[in-house]
Amino acid sequence: MGFCPGLGPAIGVGSAFDCWSSQEDEPIYRMLVCLKSPHGHTFCLEPGTVADKSRIRVELECTCTAQLMVRPMLCFLHNSKEQLRKEQKPSLLHTLCTASYLDVHKTARWFQDLVRENKAIVRLLRSRYCLLTVLPSRRSCKVEIKRISGITMLIEMSLAMQLGDSDIFMSSQGREDIFIPSTTWTLNCAYAEAKFLWLMFYQTPDDTLLSCLQVCTRMLVGTGFSSYTLKTVLMHLLTTTPLSGWRRTDFLLRLGDIMRYLCCCLEEKRLNHFFFGNEKIPEEIVLPPALERAEPVNLFQHLAQDPAAHEQAMREFEELQHWLTVQLFF
Repeated sequence: MGFCPGLGPAIGVGSAFDCWSSQEDEPIYRMLVCLKSPHGHTFCLEPGTVADKSRIRVELECTCTAQLMVRPMLCFLHNSKEQLRKEQKPSLLHTLCTASYLDVHKTARWFQDLVRENKAIVRLLRSRYCLLTVLPSRRSCKVEIKRISGITMLIEMSLAMQLGDSDIFMSSQGREDIFIPSTTWTLNCAYAEAKFLWLMFYQTPDDTLLSCLQVCTRMLVGTGFSSYTLKTVLMHLLTTTPLSGWRRTDFLLRLGDIMRYLCCCLEEKRLNHFFFGNEKIPEEIVLPPALERAEPVNLFQHLAQDPAAHEQAMREFEELQHWLTVQLFF
């Protein structure tokens, strides 16, 4: 079909790849598949800075001086259109882009075709004895895998562009029931979050942190709070309290800290995104400079704008606190 993106390593994210989430709540193996720009092309984030949603502009590069170092190809910038049309396959701009922007829907369909043809499946999934069914999806590649043993797995592969050498990505992931322009890619911090938590596991005295995570994710099932909210609260606490305090003898104290922090955030209608403008991020977590300089982003902005939603959230918090008390002491 022409020049296509290269595929980097697949990165496992989500509950199926961690040891603290409840897979009953998310029984899907989620992966980020990194895209690399093909020769003669470059990917540029627009508007040029990190945001929750951005577009990826595809630009052509001069390959005149590089032709002796790589496979022979015509330069998209300096060879005539007629010569390019006759002797070379189309550029990415004419296959997977809308205007000059990488199109999520087109790129997802291209990757789905790769999986159907089994060209990428060995490298990404390393599975040979199974039946693959590609399920309908506009923004990702959802695959049902039935092994000869009878086990069925669901895998969702979202396409992603790594932001420089950082632990942050722009990904195709997005809710199917909400309209998102096909050229819009969303910020994905899942890998950085997992890396941060594993770092904390190694620096805390025992498995109390893991136990707190497991309790938090399980008590949220069926409530109005997402596991992401509690995980954000916990990550903030880990950078503002001594790690030596995460011991088995202090387990109930740490759970109390988590609930008090969440209560304060609800009352103030503000919970900052962990990675935007946070000066307390450990140096082991690599962030794009723009994210380090960014203004904090309020994850509870909707509560500040909607009094009814805020009142509902406070009621749900009281129910959550009551449930936790009953589970721990009765």
